[in-house]
Amino acid sequence: MSTKRKKKKKNKIVLFVVEIIILAALLVGLYVYSKMNKVDNTGEIEEKDVNIELDSETAEVLKGYTNIALFGLDNREVGNYSGGNSDTIMIASINNDTKKVKLVSVYRDTFLNVKDDTYRKINAAYSYGGAKGAVAAFNKNLNLDIVDYISVDFGAVVDAVDLLGGIELELTSQEVQIMNDNYIDEINRVTDHSSSKLSGSGAFTVDGVQALAYCRIRYTAGDDFKRTERQRTVLTKMIEKAKASSLTTVGGMIDSMIDEISTSFTSKDLLKLAGNVMDYDLEDSHGWPFELCTGNYGSQGSLVVPTDLETNVKELHAYLFDEHNEVSNTVGGISDYIRQYTGCTPESTTRFDNPLTGDDNTSTADTGYILPEESDPE
Repeated sequence: MSTKRKKKKKNKIVLFVVEIIILAALLVGLYVYSKMNKVDNTGEIEEKDVNIELDSETAEVLKGYTNIALFGLDNREVGNYSGGNSDTIMIASINNDTKKVKLVSVYRDTFLNVKDDTYRKINAAYSYGGAKGAVAAFNKNLNLDIVDYISVDFGAVVDAVDLLGGIELELTSQEVQIMNDNYIDEINRVTDHSSSKLSGSGAFTVDGVQALAYCRIRYTAGDDFKRTERQRTVLTKMIEKAKASSLTTVGGMIDSMIDEISTSFTSKDLLKLAGNVMDYDLEDSHGWPFELCTGNYGSQGSLVVPTDLETNVKELHAYLFDEHNEVSNTVGGISDYIRQYTGCTPESTTRFDNPLTGDDNTSTADTGYILPEESDPE
């Protein structure tokens, strides 16, 4: 069935701190456990409620991994986790034997089945059914077995970076100008900070406001794909800094963010994760779909289209689990619908970014993909 892979709340802030929350939770799970009375715990999710449809061999492979859905919500208010679009959408996959963690960013404009027979950008799945509905959409489209999630709003990231003493980033002069002109003042107002603007280019130690400004940059070569890459860069730097910090420092970071988490995890779940917390290691991260085309599709707007979904799901499993698992009939049907609706086939692929094969054609040429405005509900 399988083959080994070939190789390795306020305003308009784009949310990404869920990436930090999950890894920080893994690093200091015992601390989080002691703070569970402050977390918005929504209770365990039953498998029957979230579209798990695995053949026996795939189910056996996935038993060796803990897969968690991660959502950052663009709902324009703090502490509301019941709805809104999820502008940050990720999967954290933990190898239970090696303790290696892989993170996959699912591009928010990816055209998928969000509920029943409704096809939209995947970031709308949360607004249709809350966290449980978004988890169900993940499982249905990507042939996964997720039953746990973490949702956050944006408020924690600035304090988290500041408590770590900042992080090191290499910035171009264009990135610095965009941060200064478009983001730093706004983030200062929203978060009640007074971070300074930057000048020049090169290596900087950035604070929380500046780090968030960097992650919001959209309109450069690479568009939203490059923004996702920037987010993963910041995440990696934070993990490195956190793992080199004292438990007191990281504990303080978690304490500053804990009120802004909604999760299905119980205290027992977090205690289990905490058993080997310092052994967890971020092995790799990547954006998905690996092969895609883009364009404007009428009322659906600008979409990211997997070419095709069935192939991309098999490759996702190979990346996360070292196995080219067979996909469900449901995934095959969704793949057929997307192909018919968009006309995008593997031969139409305009962007290749496959970590399995090393294929990398991330051309910045015009592909018809128009970034939505930051206030766009889509």
